[in-house]
Amino acid sequence: MAMLLVSERVDFNQLKAQLGVTDGRLAGHIKALEEAKYIEALKQFIGKRPNTSYHVTGAGREAFKEHLDALERLLTLRDNLPPRDGD
Repeated sequence: MAMLLVSERVDFNQLKAQLGVTDGRLAGHIKALEEAKYIEALKQFIGKRPNTSYHVTGAGREAFKEHLDALERLLTLRDNLPPRDGD
């Protein structure tokens, strides 16, 4: 999701190369994100070759922001914990 948020569109092969994952693993994650309506696919031909690219939807942006907010709250809680014995 982070890669898609900083780019207007990213194609399948770019995602696969940047993330270092297999086709199957990436396809599974993409399917889940599409089903959640967090990303949308654009299928087209570049020359004679099929190309699928993805972009984040408004719902995807909002879900990612909520995820980051939750992580920040956890970090704040951690930073406010009293020291443990021996620390």
